[in-house]
Amino acid sequence: MDPRKRARLDSAGWKVGSAADFLDLTPEETAFVEMKVALARYARGLRTQSGLTQTETAMRLGSSQSRVAKLEAADATVSLDLLVKALLTLGATPADVGRVIASHTATSAGS
Repeated sequence: MDPRKRARLDSAGWKVGSAADFLDLTPEETAFVEMKVALARYARGLRTQSGLTQTETAMRLGSSQSRVAKLEAADATVSLDLLVKALLTLGATPADVGRVIASHTATSAGS
């Protein structure tokens, strides 16, 4: 953020921080949310790379298009089980899933 903009916000009483700060998340909760978001982004990337629609993906999963949309948005109602099942259905290997999690862990380990 531009230092001048930050100074203006500070002087006006605004606080600048992360979503984790705002939601008062523990480091473990933050890591969980970030992992889920990384997996959801990966799922969307695999789906679009495969040329599949959300509806086609839903049919393969035995689910609904709206559930796939929620999955790709890392909605809190989507379980990690469904997320991993979707990734495997879209062609990811367990090693691919592990790499996504590991790359996330490497970037947030210092958080």
